[in-house]
Amino acid sequence: MGTVRWLAAAGVAALLGATAPGPSPPPPQPPAQLDRADVDRAVDALDGVVQQAMKRTGVPGVSVAVVYEDEVLRLKGYGLRKAGEKAAVDADTVFQLASLSKPVASTVVAGAVGVDGWEKPVSPHLPEFRLKDPWVTSHATVADLFSHRSGLPDHAGDLLEDLGYDQAYILSHLRYEPLAPFRASYAYTNFGLTAAAEAVAREKGVAWEKLAADTLYKPAGMDDTSSRFADYVDNPDRAVGHVRTGDGTWEPQYVRDPDAQSPAGGVSSSARDMAAWLRLQLANGKLDGRQIVDAEALERTHWPEVVSGPPRAPAARTGFYGLGWNVSYDDEGRLRLSHTGAFALGAHTNVTMLPGEQLGIVVLTNGAPAGVADAVALDFLDIAQDGKPSRDWLPLADAAFQQQEDALRSPTDYAHPPADAEPARADDAYTGTYANAYYGKLTVSEENGRLVLRLGPEPQSYPLTHYDGDTFSFPTRGENAVGLTGVTFSPDGKTVRVEYLDANGLGTFTRTGQP
Repeated sequence: MGTVRWLAAAGVAALLGATAPGPSPPPPQPPAQLDRADVDRAVDALDGVVQQAMKRTGVPGVSVAVVYEDEVLRLKGYGLRKAGEKAAVDADTVFQLASLSKPVASTVVAGAVGVDGWEKPVSPHLPEFRLKDPWVTSHATVADLFSHRSGLPDHAGDLLEDLGYDQAYILSHLRYEPLAPFRASYAYTNFGLTAAAEAVAREKGVAWEKLAADTLYKPAGMDDTSSRFADYVDNPDRAVGHVRTGDGTWEPQYVRDPDAQSPAGGVSSSARDMAAWLRLQLANGKLDGRQIVDAEALERTHWPEVVSGPPRAPAARTGFYGLGWNVSYDDEGRLRLSHTGAFALGAHTNVTMLPGEQLGIVVLTNGAPAGVADAVALDFLDIAQDGKPSRDWLPLADAAFQQQEDALRSPTDYAHPPADAEPARADDAYTGTYANAYYGKLTVSEENGRLVLRLGPEPQSYPLTHYDGDTFSFPTRGENAVGLTGVTFSPDGKTVRVEYLDANGLGTFTRTGQP
């Protein structure tokens, strides 16, 4: 749920425009078509591209890195770290990467396990990780989970994180999620990838945060990069997340702590550090003459593993997902690797690379998705190739995010009860304690003349508003908020269904007693 469910996986470009394991290498790449003059033209246009995107959207801060043939051609910050304050974004300002963390994590795993480690089962090293089918549990490999082909449903576990559950609880409760066919279906899952990365760290006998630092961040000189939320918070040169308000302004209303899904979404980094990572990616794991990640293991992360975006028209291209990367082929037949990251609570990032051209760009922003990160990257590559953008990417990217957000909202307009709404029963018909194996305990109590619902390990309180009969509503909160959602009590008083928690049929709670 949330604004980034599909886009972070498949990419805006794929949106606009069942596979067994054993991936094939990408087809031979055509000769390089860009030269230094083409790239310089795009770099020279970047200031205008970024500034215009910021002006059109109001996004407070942006930082950009461009690498070509192992040289950093652009490293620059724009705008403010926090709206209303004077501190400017620079090349060392740290941003939350959101799902751009995934290709960073796959780089770490490649460095830690080499080529063969991708095919190792996860469960021996992470016994608390279980899926609904025991056979799938025992056979799911690191590659299966990094490529989102385990059969877990889209964004499985994310709602548990929003309710405040920790990583251990979430990984141990994925066993309740329904499964699609193993290795024959694709669905983007933060906690599936997190389970795989954590299993690799367990095998190495260290925490994931230390494995990432020792394997990649320290050897690559990425001194401002971390997989710990506390390090992001403690960095004085930090970009604060912003959301767009109803009047179009941007405000820092929320703080997103992604530690529970650190490998999938918990990295923070600067444009300078990401430039080093881009150089390593484009130089087959080598940086400043040192082989930091095995070239063959790193190349393996760039191969197509599963179909993530079937063609939407006869002439459209298929989109693939690799190991933490979107894998596609452009109009010139070149391999294009990309990933979008986005937090609805205030971050939007993009990395896009053309390995055959030795060219890559990273765009970091401190605003909730408004299309800026993707549009800047797409404009840059268009200008390098053709001298100008092929289309106005910004409204297309923004609209794609908005469509995904709107699709998750309830079809019922809970803000406007029907004129002939049935009255609710007495409060004691609803008050009580309810249990759910996946989401835990839910309580409903009467407080100051209204019903209050509580959920989560440190219960979050949601005052209920009557809608019709035995149905109430409350406004959802967190990264995966969907606006107003319904709460419907059964006529016999034995169960209550929370609509937005029921995407995979897990949202019904059974009464166990009084609060």
